Amino acid sequence: MRAPLGMVIVLAALAVAGCSDKGLRDLRAPGTGPDEFMILPAKPLTAPQDYQVLPAPTPGGTNLTDQYPKADAVAALGGRPSALEAGAGVPASDAALVAASSRYGVPANTRVALAEEDAKFRKRQSRMTRIRLFPVDRYQQAYRKESLDPFAQTELFRTRNAGTPTSPPLYD
Repeated sequence: MRAPLGMVIVLAALAVAGCSDKGLRDLRAPGTGPDEFMILPAKPLTAPQDYQVLPAPTPGGTNLTDQYPKADAVAALGGRPSALEAGAGVPASDAALVAASSRYGVPANTRVALAEEDAKFRKRQSRMTRIRLFPVDRYQQAYRKESLDPFAQTELFRTRNAGTPTSPPLYD
């Protein structure tokens, strides 16, 4: 007894559908589970140098073994972690930089507005593309008109006599 051709095609499509690895290009939320990036391991416990002079306990407050990722990153990059404290303001050494970067105004909700615009853009791009027989790269599909071909841009600049000193070679 032979299986109908449609059944064979559906089974083949299901078999191939599990062969993709989208990685970070998958635009959908991964689920309702915990966010593994929100879990911070505690710093290792150390013995105090003097047991007679111990810090006062802070119930419900901070701990000596608590992690402070932002402050640690600022310190690792050569900055002052104390600048992150609330009300610290902009240090005098950075005032010129802040003034130059905000000379055209600084909207208060840049990240929120950009996230909303991007969600609307992806929704417009995904119309009539919800049903697929084979898995597709949704990131590439949504942003295909927004991407640049680096080699075509290099050629464009070269034909207009613009310098392209760090342009990579074209691989065949």
